[in-house]
Amino acid sequence: MKNLLWKLLRKHISPAQLIGFSIANLVGLTIVILAVQFYNDVKPVFNDDESFIRKDYIVITRTVTGVGAMMGNSSEFDDAAIADIEAQPWCRKVGRFTNSEFSIYATVGLGDSGRAMRSQFFFEAIPTDFIDVADADWEFDPAHPEVPVIVSRDYLSLYNFGFAATQGLPRISEGQVGNIPLAFTFSGNGINEVMPGRIVGFSNRLNTVIVPEEFMKWANQRYGNGGNGNPLRLIIEVNSPGDVKIEQYMADHRYDVAGDKNQSSKASYFLTVIVSIVIAVGIVISLLSFFVLMLSIYLLLQKNTQRLRDLLLLGYSPAQVSRSYVIMVLAINGAVLILAIVLMLIARAHYLPMLEAFELPRVSVLPAIITGFVIMALITIGNIIAIRRKVASLWLLTK
Repeated sequence: MKNLLWKLLRKHISPAQLIGFSIANLVGLTIVILAVQFYNDVKPVFNDDESFIRKDYIVITRTVTGVGAMMGNSSEFDDAAIADIEAQPWCRKVGRFTNSEFSIYATVGLGDSGRAMRSQFFFEAIPTDFIDVADADWEFDPAHPEVPVIVSRDYLSLYNFGFAATQGLPRISEGQVGNIPLAFTFSGNGINEVMPGRIVGFSNRLNTVIVPEEFMKWANQRYGNGGNGNPLRLIIEVNSPGDVKIEQYMADHRYDVAGDKNQSSKASYFLTVIVSIVIAVGIVISLLSFFVLMLSIYLLLQKNTQRLRDLLLLGYSPAQVSRSYVIMVLAINGAVLILAIVLMLIARAHYLPMLEAFELPRVSVLPAIITGFVIMALITIGNIIAIRRKVASLWLLTK
């Protein structure tokens, strides 16, 4: 009986319309789940400490002009300026650089030759949350003073390939740095003291010499003026790196952004926009294919209106009459989902070799597949509801 009912109802089905819907839905669904999978595959890069998508950091200073410097204009950030930055929608949090207020000389031993290098030095401190060196021994105890230091990785390269190469000094690897004798001479408030120091890591984010905030507070109280002045530099964690609003804000307030962070952030911002556009296009195509199928079903039901009424008058229930169309929709959408997953896996197999240079861990394809199931389930439920409503309206007319 079911086969006879299907044979009767399928006479006005247009294969071309169903194929067109299937192709449109296949393209849209494939784009969406492929974009989701691609994002998941490269997300470990974005979530790294040097992430340029999930979060980013910029270091800013006030613009110093020749006239301003001679006139003694302040380059500090007061509380009002910091509060205004924190109120911006692109700002997550702001960290203040604390400068040393005392004289520092660093003495570095250079191997068994007994040679040493001595130079005037400087320290800065920032909140620990902004430091990109993991697992560093970052504690300072005045009772057993040893100063842990984080320096810019650029400083090590500058020494190895600039200073050491021209002065006949030994080059130093990052692994050897912790064993190099290092001492600091601090002077201020009539006190002159020597403390041992140790380089505990190198930073890619900060182009300076960083010490713990606990040490800086203690040292400024002991050798300086207490460290109560306003900061000269700020580090900002932003939630939308490359946003043009950040660049405009900096220009309007005459703030300088250190390094070329702004340019790299623009590239990452545009990448995020492109990925979002691709996903949006896929969703739009899927929605259009949904409406194409709905139009096809309504046209099909309209052509079969008389037959459907006759079947309902003969005693068939609306559920029995609509079952054939529901099964057809389930079969088409199921086939589209399977093909979309297969195409996503094929495309992934082609782009994964291009990501091998980043040494990314392999991630599961389950989130993308679940996304496909959810989208197709929503489309299928919408189709079934529309079919049953149409048949139910015809059934009401037969009463």
